[in-house]
Amino acid sequence: GSLEEAFKVFDKLPNRDEVSWGTMIAGYVLHGHAMLALDLFKKMLQEGLKPAKVTFLSILKACGSVAAIEQGRLIHDRIVQSGLESD
Repeated sequence: GSLEEAFKVFDKLPNRDEVSWGTMIAGYVLHGHAMLALDLFKKMLQEGLKPAKVTFLSILKACGSVAAIEQGRLIHDRIVQSGLESD
């Protein structure tokens, strides 16, 4: 499937939850669109949603692939604050 088509479906969802956000973010990362993943992650946080563990893994991979070191540090801090680092 096409990421563009997937985003159109995602964008039209009436109730986007952590799973739908995380799936779209992971898809962007998997297909080499790290900056789109980072932008979507930012929007997810602005919507007030709490990322799942797997979403944090995807977004850290995105940071690494585009050398977004400061953003990666901020995300790592969020992981530590949420208590996920011990999982």
